[in-house]
Amino acid sequence: MERLIFHVDVNSAYLSWEAARRVAQGGEDLRLIPSAIGGDPENRTGVILAKSIPAKKYGVRTGEPVAMALKKCPELVLARPDFRLYEKNSQAFMDICRRVAPVVEKFSIDECFLDMTGTGRLYSDPVQVACTIKDAIREELGFTVNVGISVNKLLAKMASDFEKPDKVHTLFPEEIPRKLWPLPVGELFSVGGATARKLERAYIHTIGELAAADLARLQGLLGNKFGQQLHRYANGIDDSPVLAEPEEAKGYSVSTTLANDVTTLEEANQILLELADSVTARLRADRFRAGCVAVSIRSSNFQNRSHQRKLEEPTDITQEVYQIAKGLLAELWKGRTPLRLLGISLTQIVREDAMQTTLFRDEKREKARRLDHTLDDLRGRFGLDTIKLGSAYQTSLEVGKKYKAHMENQREGKGKP
Repeated sequence: MERLIFHVDVNSAYLSWEAARRVAQGGEDLRLIPSAIGGDPENRTGVILAKSIPAKKYGVRTGEPVAMALKKCPELVLARPDFRLYEKNSQAFMDICRRVAPVVEKFSIDECFLDMTGTGRLYSDPVQVACTIKDAIREELGFTVNVGISVNKLLAKMASDFEKPDKVHTLFPEEIPRKLWPLPVGELFSVGGATARKLERAYIHTIGELAAADLARLQGLLGNKFGQQLHRYANGIDDSPVLAEPEEAKGYSVSTTLANDVTTLEEANQILLELADSVTARLRADRFRAGCVAVSIRSSNFQNRSHQRKLEEPTDITQEVYQIAKGLLAELWKGRTPLRLLGISLTQIVREDAMQTTLFRDEKREKARRLDHTLDDLRGRFGLDTIKLGSAYQTSLEVGKKYKAHMENQREGKGKP
C-alpha cells in the first residue's frame, strides 16, 4: 500500500497566534499592519522572531535586532513572545488534525505530520480532506495553515512550503521534476546557508542539479552521511516513519523552532527562560513536581542532542528549572553550530501531595515557590501579559512591588494594575 503523508504547517505561527488572540479580543489584526514578535519593545532589545507581510515590505528581517527593525519601520507594532499562547494554539490545531488522521506526529510547536495511509475508503480525495483540515483550523481557531501532501515526510514538508498562506499543495513522485528540481538548492529541507554556499561554489545551484550530482563527489564535499542524505532528499527519497506520541504523557515539555538560528549562549538563555516559565506553570497548575530536567537542541545541520539531570528533590520552581537548564545547555552546546530548536522537558513526575514532608523547610525555596504561585495567580486573573520575565529572572522584590500595586488598585476599585 502506498503511503499517504500530510504535513501541516502554521503560517507565520508566532505572529498569527498573537494576531488571532487580539482579533478575538476586538483588537487590530497584526497580520494586516507592520508588526513583529520579539524582544523588549520598551527597551528596544532582543531580536525579531516573526514579522508580518507589511513589515517585510519595509525590509524588516527575522533575526535582526529590534532596534534595527524600528529604524527601518518606526511605526512597527511589537509584541513580546508568549510561549503559553503558542503551546495552547499548537495543541488546538493538532487536536483538529487528530479528528481526521489515525497517526499524528508533532514535529515542532507549529507543524506536524499526519499518516493518512489506508484511509482511502474514508477519504477518497486527499486534497479535499486536507482542505477540510485547513478550513477547520482557520474557522475554529482564527489562523491559517498550509498542508503538503505526498508519499513521504520529506516531500510533504517541501510541498507545504510552496505558495502561502492558507493553501494545499501536492508533491507526488511524478511531480518532482516539475515542482521540486527547479527550486534553488538552498530550499531543500536540511540545506542551511553554509551548505547552500558550498554547493553553489561546486556549481550545484538547483535541487535538480543536486539530484543528478555524483554521489561520491557529494560525499567528498559534505561528508559521507550528510552527502548521501542530501542526495536522497533531492531525489525525493525518505523512509522515515510518522511516529505517534503516547496518549498519556509521562512528563511535561515545551520546545520552539527558531525562525532565525541562535548563535550565542546569551540569546539561547533568554529563550530558555521563556520556556522554563511556560513549562513550570503547567506543572504547577496540575499540582505536580518534576524529578528530572532535560534540555534538547537541534542544530542548523539538523542534528538532535539532549542532556538531562536528575534532581535530589523534585521541583516546580521556575528559577530552579531555568538555572538547571542553563547549565545543561552550557554543557551540551559550545556555540560552534547555530541552533534551530530549543526545548525543555520535565520528567519523573510526582504529585505535589505525595511529596515526603521534611522537618526542616528550605525558606529560600518556599519563597521562590510562593513567588511563582503569585505570578500564576496574577496571570490567571488578568492575562498572561500582566507580568513578563525579562532577560534575567525577576526578583521577589520586583514582583512584590507589582503585587502590592495590584492589591492597592483592587482596594481602590481601579482593576487591572
